[in-house]
Amino acid sequence: MGRNDQDLTDLSLLGNQETTYDFNYTPEVLETFDNKHPNRDYFVKFNCPEFTTLCPKTNQPDFGTVYLSYIPDEKMVESKSFKLYLFSFRNHGDFHEDSMNIIMNDLIDLMDPKYIEVWGKFTPRGGISIDPYTNYGRPGTKYEKMAEHRMLNHDLYPEKVDNR
Repeated sequence: MGRNDQDLTDLSLLGNQETTYDFNYTPEVLETFDNKHPNRDYFVKFNCPEFTTLCPKTNQPDFGTVYLSYIPDEKMVESKSFKLYLFSFRNHGDFHEDSMNIIMNDLIDLMDPKYIEVWGKFTPRGGISIDPYTNYGRPGTKYEKMAEHRMLNHDLYPEKVDNR
């Protein structure tokens, strides 16, 4: 029941010891693999505590944690490609809110998940932190209603979420 080499032919980054780290926004680095359980709803969660982007005005670095949760359909994002994708924001100048929406939009375009949410918890700067949250549920389905419910009732402090 496991995966074989034929299942993994489209993954060029996983296991590659000559990884290139692109310092500029590079959505093309994202790769997918087939979900072997598309008939079951389950969450895939990533916690990425080393996200860095640049302030679009001052070019000073902003540091934060990106939390991604999604219910896959046919495709899933490969974790190393996702790590390299997030790394590509290193020299990208944008506001926190924009960065989280860009990430979500790129992942929707890549995977067409049933449901997805992305939120950031950024290190305070000037005495204030910004924790943008965005989600999406496939229109016309129960996932659209789930997104509406989560938006209205979401606890915006992901450190309270037990991801074990």
